[in-house]
Amino acid sequence: MNFYVTTSEVAADVLSAEYKAGREIGPVTLGETCLFFKVKRKVSYVPYADITRAFRRVQLVGMKMCCGKGDLEVENLVICGAEDKELAMIQLPGARAGVIMLEELEKRVAGIQIGKPSA
Repeated sequence: MNFYVTTSEVAADVLSAEYKAGREIGPVTLGETCLFFKVKRKVSYVPYADITRAFRRVQLVGMKMCCGKGDLEVENLVICGAEDKELAMIQLPGARAGVIMLEELEKRVAGIQIGKPSA
């Protein structure tokens, strides 16, 4: 399997073993030292050491239904690196997955800021 770098490189054999042994939540797999995410057939990774902040972004998509109009909520996980640069925005299957992801990242990443930045 090919892994695509988002920030800093990690050895391919380490990535492969970590990906297989990781915890999978929707398109995201949490390994020992890296966060992996799938987009179509491509698997990218971000080392935990490069993550400084994570938060949920909910996008409202307008839609028409048979009996009126409504909004569909699309849940995303946003991963930020140095200087609050967005490294990835990953679409999740629902709000529950977003909450679980933030809890897991808080346990695995030392010094991560969850949610909006403090002023």
